[in-house]
Amino acid sequence: MTAQGTTFSSITHPQVGIDLDEVQQSSRQTVLVVEDEPDTVFLLKQIIRMAGYNVLSASNGFEAIQKCQDAHPDIILLDLMMPQMDGWEAYQHLKKITDVPVLVISAISNKEEVVRALHMGMDDYITKPFVNAEVIARLQAVLRRARPMKEMNRMVFPEPGLVIDFDTQEVILQDKHIQLTGKEFSILAVLARKAPDVVHYRTIAEAVWGKDSGQVRNRIKYLVYLLRQKLEQAAGQGDLIQNIDRLGYKLNAGR
Repeated sequence: MTAQGTTFSSITHPQVGIDLDEVQQSSRQTVLVVEDEPDTVFLLKQIIRMAGYNVLSASNGFEAIQKCQDAHPDIILLDLMMPQMDGWEAYQHLKKITDVPVLVISAISNKEEVVRALHMGMDDYITKPFVNAEVIARLQAVLRRARPMKEMNRMVFPEPGLVIDFDTQEVILQDKHIQLTGKEFSILAVLARKAPDVVHYRTIAEAVWGKDSGQVRNRIKYLVYLLRQKLEQAAGQGDLIQNIDRLGYKLNAGR
C-alpha cells in the first residue's frame, strides 16, 4: 500500500534525452552533432533526443575537436561541408583523439565521395535531405556494431519484470521507469548481483560507502525504505526487497 500523502514524482518515463549544450548532466549515450546549419542542428537534436539519446553540437571542426575532448561522446554525426575546418579534415583530427564511430550526414551525394568517406574509415553515410527514422536507425545500428557487448551489462529478472541497466542506471519494473538516486541505485545493484542470496549489511556498506559503521547502516535502512516506496508506487512490489532480521537484505527476484 502507498502511504497517504506520498507523491509520485519519483516515477518517471525518461524516454527523452538531454541537450548537453544546455544541461551538463548525462547517464545516457551521447551524440555529438557536427553541423554548421542551425536549422539542421535543431532538427537533428530534436529527433535524437526523442529517441532517448543525449546530444550536443558543434558548428565546425575546431569546435568538434574541443567538445569531443570535453564531453567524450559515444558517436559523432559529421557534416562534410563546413567553414573554417570541413568534415574531411575534422575527421582526420578526431580519429587521433577518439575511437568512437563517425556517421556522415551530408548534402554530398555522389557515389565517389560516399566511397571515399567509407574507405577513410567513417562508419556510415546519410545524404541530405534525410528521413528522420533513417537517421535514428543508422545511428543505432552503428552503435550496436561499435559496442556489441553492451547488453551484457544489464540484468533482467523475468518473474517480477525487473530490468536493471548498470551503464545508464535505469531501473524498469513492469515496464515502468523508476528514478533512483545514486546511492539507491548502488544498493539495488548490490542486491541484484547477489540475488537471490542474502546480502549482509557489512557487504552493502563496504560496496557503496567503502566502510562499515552504525551510521552507515542506519543510512542503508533509510534508503532501502525509500527504495521500497518507489517499487510499491511503480508496481505494488515494495516487498521485492526483503529484510532479513539482523543480517541484511535480499532481492526476491530469482535469476
